[in-house]
Amino acid sequence: MALANRSDVSPAFSLPSILAVVAAIVSFKAGAFLGTLLAIAAIVLGLLGALLAISPRVRGGMISILSIVAGVIGIVAAVFKLVF
Repeated sequence: MALANRSDVSPAFSLPSILAVVAAIVSFKAGAFLGTLLAIAAIVLGLLGALLAISPRVRGGMISILSIVAGVIGIVAAVFKLVF
């Protein structure tokens, strides 16, 4: 019985990268305070997902970077919601 090589296993998305995308999307729909919190969570989870994506077994580096950018845009949108 032969064991599968590690290269045969397809890489999976990391949980933080998926949660970062969800938090970034929801931050646009939420109010100013909750939107800011979710945008910050998206940035933190995106950074964690990007760090995990360094491993060859984990995917999601580009998704994590996009969620960081979306988190920054979410903070700007939350500030606009607060002001206007």
